[in-house]
Amino acid sequence: MQLDKGETANAGKILLGLLAGAVAGVAGHALVAGTAWQPRLAWTVEKITQPAGQMWLRALIMIVVPLVFASLTLGVAGLGDVRKLGRIGLKTLLYFFLVTACATAIGLTLVNVVQPGAGLPAELQQELQQRFASDAAKMKDATTGVSFGVDLLVNIVPRNPVQAMAQMDMLALIFFSLLFGAALSILPADRARPMLGVLEALGDIVVVIIGWVMKLAPIGVFCLIFSVTALFGYDILLKLLGYVLTVLAGLAIHFVVVYSVLVWWLGKMSPVEFLRKIKTIVVTAFSTSSSNATLPTTMAVSERELGLPRQVTGFVLPLGATMNMNGTALFEGVTVLFIAQVFGAQLDLWMQLVVVLMSVVTAIGAAGVPSGAIPLLMVILTVVRTPDFPQGLPPEAIALVLGVDRILDMCRTTLNVTGDVTAALFIARSEGFELKPEAGS
Repeated sequence: MQLDKGETANAGKILLGLLAGAVAGVAGHALVAGTAWQPRLAWTVEKITQPAGQMWLRALIMIVVPLVFASLTLGVAGLGDVRKLGRIGLKTLLYFFLVTACATAIGLTLVNVVQPGAGLPAELQQELQQRFASDAAKMKDATTGVSFGVDLLVNIVPRNPVQAMAQMDMLALIFFSLLFGAALSILPADRARPMLGVLEALGDIVVVIIGWVMKLAPIGVFCLIFSVTALFGYDILLKLLGYVLTVLAGLAIHFVVVYSVLVWWLGKMSPVEFLRKIKTIVVTAFSTSSSNATLPTTMAVSERELGLPRQVTGFVLPLGATMNMNGTALFEGVTVLFIAQVFGAQLDLWMQLVVVLMSVVTAIGAAGVPSGAIPLLMVILTVVRTPDFPQGLPPEAIALVLGVDRILDMCRTTLNVTGDVTAALFIARSEGFELKPEAGS
Protein backbone atom coordinates (compact mmCIF):
# COMPACT_ATOMS: atom_id res chain seq x y z
CA MET A 1 0.00 0.00 0.00
CA GLN A 2 1.88 3.02 -1.23
CA LEU A 3 1.35 6.59 -0.19
CA ASP A 4 -0.27 8.03 -3.31
CA LYS A 5 -0.88 11.67 -4.16
CA GLY A 6 -4.24 11.61 -2.40
CA GLU A 7 -2.69 10.35 0.85
CA THR A 8 0.14 12.87 0.59
CA ALA A 9 -2.40 15.67 0.13
CA ASN A 10 -4.38 14.37 3.12
CA ALA A 11 -1.22 14.40 5.25
CA GLY A 12 -0.79 18.07 4.37
CA LYS A 13 -4.42 18.72 5.25
CA ILE A 14 -3.96 17.06 8.64
CA LEU A 15 -1.00 19.35 9.39
CA LEU A 16 -3.05 22.32 8.19
CA GLY A 17 -5.89 21.21 10.46
CA LEU A 18 -3.48 21.06 13.40
CA LEU A 19 -2.07 24.53 12.73
CA ALA A 20 -5.48 26.09 12.10
CA GLY A 21 -6.97 24.50 15.21
CA ALA A 22 -4.02 25.55 17.36
CA VAL A 23 -3.98 29.14 16.12
CA ALA A 24 -7.74 29.51 16.41
CA GLY A 25 -7.84 27.92 19.86
CA VAL A 26 -4.93 29.92 21.33
CA ALA A 27 -6.26 33.16 19.82
CA GLY A 28 -9.75 32.49 21.15
CA HIS A 29 -8.40 31.64 24.59
CA ALA A 30 -6.36 34.84 24.73
CA LEU A 31 -9.09 37.12 23.39
CA VAL A 32 -12.05 36.01 25.49
CA ALA A 33 -10.33 35.20 28.80
CA GLY A 34 -12.10 37.12 31.56
CA THR A 35 -14.72 38.58 29.21
CA ALA A 36 -18.41 37.91 28.67
CA TRP A 37 -17.48 35.86 25.59
CA GLN A 38 -15.66 33.21 27.62
CA PRO A 39 -18.84 31.17 28.36
CA ARG A 40 -19.73 31.27 24.65
CA LEU A 41 -16.33 29.87 23.70
CA ALA A 42 -16.78 27.13 26.29
CA TRP A 43 -20.24 26.38 24.82
CA THR A 44 -18.73 26.12 21.32
CA VAL A 45 -16.19 23.61 22.58
CA GLU A 46 -18.70 21.59 24.62
CA LYS A 47 -21.48 21.46 22.03
CA ILE A 48 -19.69 21.58 18.66
CA THR A 49 -15.97 20.96 18.35
CA GLN A 50 -15.51 18.49 21.20
CA PRO A 51 -18.42 16.21 20.11
CA ALA A 52 -17.25 16.32 16.48
CA GLY A 53 -13.71 15.39 17.48
CA GLN A 54 -14.95 12.65 19.79
CA MET A 55 -17.03 11.07 17.03
CA TRP A 56 -13.93 10.88 14.86
CA LEU A 57 -11.87 9.38 17.69
CA ARG A 58 -14.57 6.83 18.50
CA ALA A 59 -14.44 5.70 14.88
CA LEU A 60 -10.74 4.92 15.37
CA ILE A 61 -11.32 3.14 18.67
CA MET A 62 -14.08 1.11 17.01
CA ILE A 63 -11.62 -0.89 14.90
CA VAL A 64 -9.00 -1.58 17.59
CA VAL A 65 -10.23 -5.04 18.61
CA PRO A 66 -10.54 -6.53 15.09
CA LEU A 67 -7.23 -4.93 14.10
CA VAL A 68 -5.33 -6.41 17.06
CA PHE A 69 -6.87 -9.86 16.65
CA ALA A 70 -6.36 -10.10 12.88
CA SER A 71 -2.87 -8.57 12.79
CA LEU A 72 -1.33 -10.48 15.69
CA THR A 73 -2.91 -13.79 14.72
CA LEU A 74 -1.76 -13.50 11.11
CA GLY A 75 1.69 -12.34 12.22
CA VAL A 76 2.24 -15.46 14.31
CA ALA A 77 0.56 -17.82 11.83
CA GLY A 78 2.70 -16.36 9.06
CA LEU A 79 5.83 -17.66 10.74
CA GLY A 80 4.94 -21.17 9.62
CA ASP A 81 4.96 -24.17 11.92
CA VAL A 82 6.44 -22.85 15.16
CA ARG A 83 7.99 -26.28 15.69
CA LYS A 84 9.93 -25.99 12.44
CA LEU A 85 11.30 -22.48 12.66
CA GLY A 86 14.77 -23.78 13.28
CA ARG A 87 17.90 -21.92 14.19
CA ILE A 88 17.51 -19.04 11.69
CA GLY A 89 13.90 -18.38 12.69
CA LEU A 90 14.60 -18.31 16.40
CA LYS A 91 17.70 -16.19 15.90
CA THR A 92 15.72 -13.70 13.80
CA LEU A 93 12.88 -13.45 16.31
CA LEU A 94 15.31 -12.97 19.20
CA TYR A 95 17.11 -10.22 17.28
CA PHE A 96 13.81 -8.47 16.53
CA PHE A 97 12.71 -8.65 20.16
CA LEU A 98 15.98 -7.46 21.70
CA VAL A 99 16.55 -4.56 19.29
CA THR A 100 12.93 -3.43 19.60
CA ALA A 101 13.18 -3.57 23.40
CA CYS A 102 16.39 -1.53 23.17
CA ALA A 103 14.60 1.12 21.09
CA THR A 104 11.77 1.30 23.62
CA ALA A 105 14.27 1.62 26.48
CA ILE A 106 15.99 4.52 24.72
CA GLY A 107 12.66 6.30 24.30
CA LEU A 108 11.61 5.76 27.91
CA THR A 109 14.99 6.92 29.20
CA LEU A 110 14.77 10.13 27.19
CA VAL A 111 11.18 10.89 28.17
CA ASN A 112 12.02 10.29 31.85
CA VAL A 113 15.06 12.59 31.66
CA VAL A 114 13.54 15.37 29.53
CA GLN A 115 9.96 15.02 30.87
CA PRO A 116 8.40 16.97 27.99
CA GLY A 117 4.88 16.64 29.42
CA ALA A 118 5.71 17.64 32.97
CA GLY A 119 5.45 21.09 34.48
CA LEU A 120 1.90 22.04 33.54
CA PRO A 121 0.29 24.17 36.23
CA ALA A 122 -1.67 22.06 38.69
CA GLU A 123 -4.93 23.75 37.74
CA LEU A 124 -4.41 22.86 34.08
CA GLN A 125 -3.68 19.23 34.96
CA GLN A 126 -6.84 19.16 37.04
CA GLU A 127 -8.88 20.64 34.22
CA LEU A 128 -7.50 18.07 31.78
CA GLN A 129 -8.33 15.25 34.15
CA GLN A 130 -11.85 16.58 34.61
CA ARG A 131 -12.31 16.96 30.87
CA PHE A 132 -11.48 13.31 30.30
CA ALA A 133 -13.10 12.09 33.53
CA SER A 134 -16.32 11.07 31.80
CA ASP A 135 -14.37 8.98 29.30
CA ALA A 136 -12.45 7.28 32.10
CA ALA A 137 -15.70 6.61 33.96
CA LYS A 138 -17.17 4.95 30.89
CA MET A 139 -14.10 2.74 30.70
CA LYS A 140 -14.60 1.60 34.27
CA ASP A 141 -17.40 -0.79 33.33
CA ALA A 142 -15.41 -1.97 30.32
CA THR A 143 -12.38 -3.21 32.25
CA THR A 144 -11.73 -6.01 34.65
CA GLY A 145 -10.65 -3.61 37.36
CA VAL A 146 -7.46 -5.57 37.95
CA SER A 147 -4.51 -3.25 37.92
CA PHE A 148 -1.32 -4.35 39.55
CA GLY A 149 1.09 -7.14 40.40
CA VAL A 150 0.22 -10.84 40.31
CA ASP A 151 -3.46 -10.16 39.57
CA LEU A 152 -2.50 -8.42 36.33
CA LEU A 153 -0.35 -11.41 35.34
CA VAL A 154 -3.11 -13.92 36.12
CA ASN A 155 -5.74 -12.01 34.17
CA ILE A 156 -3.61 -12.01 31.02
CA VAL A 157 -5.12 -15.48 30.48
CA PRO A 158 -8.82 -14.85 29.72
CA ARG A 159 -11.55 -17.17 30.97
CA ASN A 160 -13.71 -15.95 28.10
CA PRO A 161 -11.90 -14.42 25.09
CA VAL A 162 -15.15 -13.05 23.63
CA GLN A 163 -15.84 -11.24 26.90
CA ALA A 164 -12.26 -9.93 26.87
CA MET A 165 -12.87 -8.47 23.41
CA ALA A 166 -16.19 -6.92 24.46
CA GLN A 167 -14.56 -5.36 27.54
CA MET A 168 -11.46 -4.28 25.58
CA ASP A 169 -9.25 -6.19 28.00
CA MET A 170 -6.29 -5.79 25.68
CA LEU A 171 -3.68 -7.89 27.49
CA ALA A 172 -6.06 -10.85 27.47
CA LEU A 173 -6.92 -10.22 23.82
CA ILE A 174 -3.24 -10.10 22.85
CA PHE A 175 -2.55 -13.36 24.70
CA PHE A 176 -5.47 -15.10 22.99
CA SER A 177 -4.46 -13.74 19.56
CA LEU A 178 -0.89 -14.99 19.94
CA LEU A 179 -2.12 -18.41 21.07
CA PHE A 180 -4.67 -18.56 18.25
CA GLY A 181 -1.99 -17.73 15.67
CA ALA A 182 0.42 -20.33 17.07
CA ALA A 183 -2.30 -23.00 16.87
CA LEU A 184 -3.09 -22.02 13.28
CA SER A 185 0.57 -22.31 12.35
CA ILE A 186 0.72 -26.02 13.23
CA LEU A 187 -2.52 -27.06 11.55
CA PRO A 188 -2.32 -28.78 8.14
CA ALA A 189 -2.42 -26.17 5.38
CA ASP A 190 -5.79 -27.31 4.02
CA ARG A 191 -7.38 -27.03 7.47
CA ALA A 192 -5.87 -23.64 8.31
CA ARG A 193 -6.44 -22.00 4.93
CA PRO A 194 -10.16 -21.11 5.40
CA MET A 195 -9.54 -19.38 8.74
CA LEU A 196 -6.47 -17.58 7.39
CA GLY A 197 -8.61 -16.33 4.50
CA VAL A 198 -11.19 -14.96 6.94
CA LEU A 199 -8.51 -13.23 9.03
CA GLU A 200 -6.80 -11.76 5.96
CA ALA A 201 -10.14 -10.42 4.74
CA LEU A 202 -10.85 -8.99 8.21
CA GLY A 203 -7.45 -7.29 8.23
CA ASP A 204 -8.04 -5.83 4.76
CA ILE A 205 -11.49 -4.57 5.81
CA VAL A 206 -10.03 -2.87 8.87
CA VAL A 207 -7.36 -1.16 6.74
CA VAL A 208 -10.08 0.15 4.40
CA ILE A 209 -12.06 1.51 7.37
CA ILE A 210 -8.91 3.17 8.73
CA GLY A 211 -8.49 4.80 5.32
CA TRP A 212 -12.04 6.16 5.44
CA VAL A 213 -11.62 7.45 8.98
CA MET A 214 -8.27 9.09 8.16
CA LYS A 215 -9.87 11.02 5.28
CA LEU A 216 -11.79 12.88 7.98
CA ALA A 217 -8.63 13.38 10.04
CA PRO A 218 -8.09 17.06 9.09
CA ILE A 219 -11.53 17.94 10.48
CA GLY A 220 -11.13 15.67 13.50
CA VAL A 221 -7.67 17.04 14.34
CA PHE A 222 -8.86 20.64 13.96
CA CYS A 223 -11.78 20.06 16.34
CA LEU A 224 -9.70 18.21 18.93
CA ILE A 225 -6.77 20.64 18.97
CA PHE A 226 -9.09 23.65 18.97
CA SER A 227 -11.02 22.21 21.91
CA VAL A 228 -7.85 21.73 23.96
CA THR A 229 -6.08 25.00 23.11
CA ALA A 230 -9.24 27.11 23.41
CA LEU A 231 -9.61 25.97 27.02
CA PHE A 232 -5.95 25.65 28.06
CA GLY A 233 -4.01 28.12 25.89
CA TYR A 234 -0.51 27.74 24.45
CA ASP A 235 0.94 25.78 27.39
CA ILE A 236 -0.20 22.56 25.71
CA LEU A 237 1.49 23.54 22.43
CA LEU A 238 4.83 24.11 24.14
CA LYS A 239 4.60 20.64 25.69
CA LEU A 240 3.74 19.20 22.28
CA LEU A 241 6.89 20.71 20.76
CA GLY A 242 9.01 19.15 23.51
CA TYR A 243 7.33 15.80 22.84
CA VAL A 244 8.12 15.92 19.11
CA LEU A 245 11.77 16.78 19.76
CA THR A 246 12.04 13.95 22.32
CA VAL A 247 10.68 11.37 19.87
CA LEU A 248 12.96 12.59 17.08
CA ALA A 249 15.97 12.53 19.40
CA GLY A 250 15.22 8.93 20.42
CA LEU A 251 14.80 7.83 16.80
CA ALA A 252 18.06 9.58 15.84
CA ILE A 253 20.01 7.94 18.68
CA HIS A 254 18.76 4.49 17.76
CA PHE A 255 19.42 5.04 14.06
CA VAL A 256 22.89 6.53 14.36
CA VAL A 257 24.28 4.80 17.45
CA VAL A 258 22.52 1.44 17.88
CA TYR A 259 22.33 0.52 14.21
CA SER A 260 25.95 1.59 13.64
CA VAL A 261 27.12 -0.66 16.48
CA LEU A 262 25.02 -3.59 15.24
CA VAL A 263 26.20 -3.22 11.64
CA TRP A 264 29.85 -2.95 12.70
CA TRP A 265 29.78 -5.64 15.41
CA LEU A 266 27.32 -8.22 14.09
CA GLY A 267 27.25 -7.33 10.39
CA LYS A 268 31.02 -6.94 9.99
CA MET A 269 30.54 -3.87 7.79
CA SER A 270 31.38 -0.19 7.96
CA PRO A 271 28.29 1.76 9.08
CA VAL A 272 29.11 4.50 6.53
CA GLU A 273 29.27 1.96 3.70
CA PHE A 274 26.06 0.34 4.92
CA LEU A 275 24.15 3.62 4.91
CA ARG A 276 25.54 4.57 1.50
CA LYS A 277 24.31 1.31 0.01
CA ILE A 278 20.81 1.45 1.51
CA LYS A 279 20.10 5.14 0.85
CA THR A 280 17.37 4.21 -1.66
CA ILE A 281 15.62 2.13 1.02
CA VAL A 282 15.82 5.00 3.51
CA VAL A 283 14.35 7.53 1.06
CA THR A 284 11.55 5.17 0.02
CA ALA A 285 10.63 4.37 3.64
CA PHE A 286 10.61 8.05 4.61
CA SER A 287 8.46 9.11 1.66
CA THR A 288 5.89 6.29 1.87
CA SER A 289 5.56 5.94 5.67
CA SER A 290 4.84 2.26 4.96
CA SER A 291 6.97 -0.81 5.69
CA ASN A 292 4.81 -2.86 3.34
CA ALA A 293 5.11 -0.39 0.46
CA THR A 294 8.89 -0.27 0.92
CA LEU A 295 9.34 -4.06 1.05
CA PRO A 296 9.98 -4.65 -2.69
CA THR A 297 12.62 -1.91 -2.69
CA THR A 298 14.12 -3.24 0.55
CA MET A 299 14.52 -6.74 -0.86
CA ALA A 300 15.89 -5.63 -4.24
CA VAL A 301 18.42 -3.16 -2.82
CA SER A 302 19.55 -5.56 -0.06
CA GLU A 303 20.33 -8.24 -2.62
CA ARG A 304 21.86 -5.93 -5.24
CA GLU A 305 23.81 -3.44 -3.10
CA LEU A 306 24.62 -5.43 0.04
CA GLY A 307 24.85 -8.81 -1.67
CA LEU A 308 22.57 -10.54 0.83
CA PRO A 309 21.46 -14.03 -0.27
CA ARG A 310 17.86 -14.43 -1.41
CA GLN A 311 17.14 -17.22 1.06
CA VAL A 312 17.88 -14.75 3.87
CA THR A 313 16.11 -11.68 2.46
CA GLY A 314 13.09 -13.77 1.46
CA PHE A 315 12.58 -14.86 5.07
CA VAL A 316 13.88 -12.03 7.24
CA LEU A 317 12.64 -8.94 5.38
CA PRO A 318 8.95 -9.88 4.93
CA LEU A 319 8.89 -11.07 8.54
CA GLY A 320 10.53 -7.82 9.63
CA ALA A 321 7.97 -5.72 7.74
CA THR A 322 5.34 -7.38 9.94
CA MET A 323 7.07 -7.85 13.28
CA ASN A 324 10.22 -5.72 13.57
CA MET A 325 8.92 -2.25 14.46
CA ASN A 326 11.77 -0.58 16.38
CA GLY A 327 10.65 2.97 15.62
CA THR A 328 7.00 2.24 16.32
CA ALA A 329 7.80 0.76 19.74
CA LEU A 330 10.01 3.75 20.65
CA PHE A 331 7.28 6.16 19.54
CA GLU A 332 4.62 4.33 21.52
CA GLY A 333 6.70 4.28 24.71
CA VAL A 334 7.51 7.99 24.54
CA THR A 335 3.92 8.91 23.69
CA VAL A 336 2.41 6.96 26.59
CA LEU A 337 4.76 8.51 29.15
CA PHE A 338 4.29 11.97 27.64
CA ILE A 339 0.51 11.71 28.00
CA ALA A 340 0.94 10.37 31.53
CA GLN A 341 3.14 13.37 32.39
CA VAL A 342 0.62 15.82 30.93
CA PHE A 343 -2.11 14.28 33.10
CA GLY A 344 0.12 14.21 36.18
CA ALA A 345 0.05 10.39 36.39
CA GLN A 346 3.08 8.86 38.10
CA LEU A 347 4.23 5.58 36.52
CA ASP A 348 6.37 3.39 38.77
CA LEU A 349 9.07 1.04 37.47
CA TRP A 350 6.67 -1.91 37.21
CA MET A 351 4.19 0.01 35.08
CA GLN A 352 6.97 1.34 32.86
CA LEU A 353 8.10 -2.25 32.30
CA VAL A 354 4.51 -3.01 31.28
CA VAL A 355 4.76 -0.11 28.81
CA VAL A 356 7.97 -1.63 27.38
CA LEU A 357 6.34 -5.04 26.97
CA MET A 358 3.14 -3.62 25.49
CA SER A 359 5.08 -1.39 23.09
CA VAL A 360 7.10 -4.36 21.82
CA VAL A 361 4.10 -6.69 21.52
CA THR A 362 1.66 -4.21 19.98
CA ALA A 363 4.32 -3.05 17.52
CA ILE A 364 4.04 -6.57 16.07
CA GLY A 365 0.38 -5.90 15.36
CA ALA A 366 0.89 -2.44 13.87
CA ALA A 367 -0.27 -2.40 10.26
CA GLY A 368 2.61 -1.62 7.89
CA VAL A 369 0.72 1.34 6.43
CA PRO A 370 0.75 5.08 7.19
CA SER A 371 -0.46 5.83 10.75
CA GLY A 372 -0.95 2.11 11.40
CA ALA A 373 0.33 2.45 14.98
CA ILE A 374 -2.26 4.99 16.15
CA PRO A 375 -5.12 2.57 16.99
CA LEU A 376 -2.73 0.28 18.88
CA LEU A 377 -1.29 3.19 20.83
CA MET A 378 -4.74 3.71 22.31
CA VAL A 379 -4.60 0.08 23.45
CA ILE A 380 -1.52 0.78 25.57
CA LEU A 381 -3.13 3.85 27.14
CA THR A 382 -6.02 1.74 28.45
CA VAL A 383 -3.57 -0.72 30.05
CA VAL A 384 -1.45 1.90 31.84
CA ARG A 385 -3.10 2.12 35.25
CA THR A 386 -2.04 4.10 38.29
CA PRO A 387 -3.71 4.92 41.63
CA ASP A 388 -4.96 8.18 40.08
CA PHE A 389 -6.13 6.41 36.90
CA PRO A 390 -7.27 2.92 38.02
CA GLN A 391 -9.14 2.35 34.74
CA GLY A 392 -6.16 3.40 32.62
CA LEU A 393 -5.39 6.61 30.78
CA PRO A 394 -8.27 7.66 28.51
CA PRO A 395 -7.55 6.62 24.89
CA GLU A 396 -9.10 9.90 23.76
CA ALA A 397 -5.95 11.61 25.07
CA ILE A 398 -4.25 10.53 21.83
CA ALA A 399 -5.85 13.68 20.42
CA LEU A 400 -2.98 15.64 21.93
CA VAL A 401 -0.44 14.15 19.49
CA LEU A 402 -2.46 13.22 16.40
CA GLY A 403 -1.72 16.42 14.51
CA VAL A 404 2.06 15.88 14.53
CA ASP A 405 1.94 12.17 13.79
CA ARG A 406 2.69 12.40 10.05
CA ILE A 407 6.29 13.61 10.39
CA LEU A 408 6.89 11.19 13.26
CA ASP A 409 5.38 8.37 11.18
CA MET A 410 7.80 9.05 8.32
CA CYS A 411 10.76 8.99 10.70
CA ARG A 412 9.75 5.88 12.64
CA THR A 413 9.04 3.96 9.42
CA THR A 414 12.58 4.76 8.29
CA LEU A 415 13.85 3.27 11.55
CA ASN A 416 11.62 0.20 11.17
CA VAL A 417 12.78 -0.62 7.64
CA THR A 418 16.46 0.04 8.34
CA GLY A 419 16.20 -2.30 11.33
CA ASP A 420 14.92 -5.05 9.02
CA VAL A 421 18.02 -4.71 6.83
CA THR A 422 20.39 -4.83 9.82
CA ALA A 423 18.65 -8.04 10.90
CA ALA A 424 19.08 -9.60 7.46
CA LEU A 425 22.76 -8.60 7.44
CA PHE A 426 23.27 -10.15 10.89
CA ILE A 427 21.57 -13.42 9.88
CA ALA A 428 23.62 -13.67 6.68
CA ARG A 429 26.91 -13.09 8.53
CA SER A 430 26.07 -15.40 11.45
CA GLU A 431 25.09 -18.22 9.07
CA GLY A 432 28.35 -17.89 7.12
CA PHE A 433 26.88 -16.64 3.83
CA GLU A 434 29.24 -14.77 1.52
CA LEU A 435 27.96 -11.33 0.53
CA LYS A 436 27.96 -10.89 -3.24
CA PRO A 437 26.89 -7.37 -4.25
CA GLU A 438 26.48 -6.72 -7.96
CA ALA A 439 29.49 -5.31 -9.76
CA GLY A 440 29.65 -1.56 -9.53
CA SER A 441 27.48 -1.39 -6.42
